[in-house]
Amino acid sequence: QVQLVESGGGLVQAGGSLRLSCAASGRFFGIDDMGWDRQSSGEQRELVADITSGGSTTYAESVKGRFAISEDNAKNTVYLQMNSLKPEDTAVYYCYMRIRTSAISSRTQVYWGQGTHVTVSS
Repeated sequence: QVQLVESGGGLVQAGGSLRLSCAASGRFFGIDDMGWDRQSSGEQRELVADITSGGSTTYAESVKGRFAISEDNAKNTVYLQMNSLKPEDTAVYYCYMRIRTSAISSRTQVYWGQGTHVTVSS
């Protein structure tokens, strides 16, 4: 059973920084890509950042230049460094990983973390 465990959320003042972490555990055969979504109250979930196994990154326009996604393959962990936080960044942040579940095929499955709250006060 694969599990993703998030940490690092909390309350911060506008202009501050937070670093989110998400670690995968269990039995699997590699990770194709990792990323972070977020969902604000009353809003649809949106992609924040994604990083592929090759290191290519994608960011939402609203966070470009402020957020940075990175990974530690040895630890099966993805990070989201969030700087210059704004009140509109307040949301529940969910990590995800597209994980290879077979040693002999390209079959993958997406797993999600439990979500971590980020609150940015003005």
